[in-house]
Amino acid sequence: MNKDSIIFSTSLNYLITIVLLIFSFLFLHTSDKANRQEHAIDKYKTIVKFVHKQKGKLNLEFKKLLNEMNYELLSNEESSRIFEKDRKPIFIRGKGRDSFRVYEIEGNNYLIFGRVHDGFIIKDNESSVEEINLYLSSVFILLFFVITFLYIRTLRKLSPLKKLKQNFTKLAEENYDIELEESSKKDEISLLINEFKNTAKKLKDIKESRNIFIRNIMHELKTPITKGKIVQELPKSDKNDEILKMVFNKLEALINEFANIEELISTKKEINKKSYYLADLIDEAKDILMIEDDLVKCEFENIKLNVNFKLFSIALKNLIDNAVKYSKNSEVIIKTKNEDILIINEAEALKDDFENYLEPFSKKSSNESFGLGLYIVYNILKANSYDISYFHDDGKNIITLKRI
Repeated sequence: MNKDSIIFSTSLNYLITIVLLIFSFLFLHTSDKANRQEHAIDKYKTIVKFVHKQKGKLNLEFKKLLNEMNYELLSNEESSRIFEKDRKPIFIRGKGRDSFRVYEIEGNNYLIFGRVHDGFIIKDNESSVEEINLYLSSVFILLFFVITFLYIRTLRKLSPLKKLKQNFTKLAEENYDIELEESSKKDEISLLINEFKNTAKKLKDIKESRNIFIRNIMHELKTPITKGKIVQELPKSDKNDEILKMVFNKLEALINEFANIEELISTKKEINKKSYYLADLIDEAKDILMIEDDLVKCEFENIKLNVNFKLFSIALKNLIDNAVKYSKNSEVIIKTKNEDILIINEAEALKDDFENYLEPFSKKSSNESFGLGLYIVYNILKANSYDISYFHDDGKNIITLKRI
């Protein structure tokens, strides 16, 4: 075990505490035993003097006086039964026939005057079990169980730290599959684990977003680059120069678009939003897309939206592009319903649940590839406080953008 670990320190503290508790108990027990012995000596001074005055005359009057003092003179049979085994006295005072010994047997004290086998024995009918003994034992047992309970409870609280360390190592190796259970508890370790899981999830999302982002960069740049290569092979003319210029403008627009998206997916920070008319956003989307105006049927009320102009235009551009690409008549209709934006095209219904298209790396057939990907579009809309939903009705696919 690592000697610098919290668990080792906690276990060591527990052992030290238990050892100190045991020593404290033994010390108090020894002190109590000595005190009880002193108390017994003081207590039995009177009875010893009384016995010595009798000078061995153990008559009925002597027995009666003993009974009045709550003592009892034992018969030989009782003495033999009690002392049939060797007993160790609590203490001894005097020598020979003038000596007396005190034994503690089965909760009572016995005074033996003279020798064990030829003397006489007086029983003290008061219990010799002092309350302080029970009190000390009870306190010791209680403290032992409380400390042990707190130790075990602390170990259970600290046990997730070992898994947390292992998962930190995995995270350093860019393995974001964290094997930690979320907890509803409010202690610092549980909160740390929950925060760690959330951070790992965010890092995983960013990594996946970047992967799909890079894949889509390659996909999006491939078309204008191919077109530029073809134009370059054609004879030089004003028309071809104009086409080549458009290709470079397209590449520049795509690079700017990718820069905006990369900033969104890599930082996940709050974006700047202002109020813009829907018509301006649609025009910007069409300009980026370089699409003919007659392919986009605008049947919407020119409402104002509180969004980030560049990012929201990029999202609209990709939704319009997909709608035109998969439309049977290569047209898309844009409508509004209250504050909702509807993007409609005539097409077959999607083959899979719409939610699956919003996931990164969703494996769909090439016929259903969505270019930049609805995953990134979804994240752009979410950053602008919009949700996206889909339904198919009467031969039309309808994408709804709803303010949340």
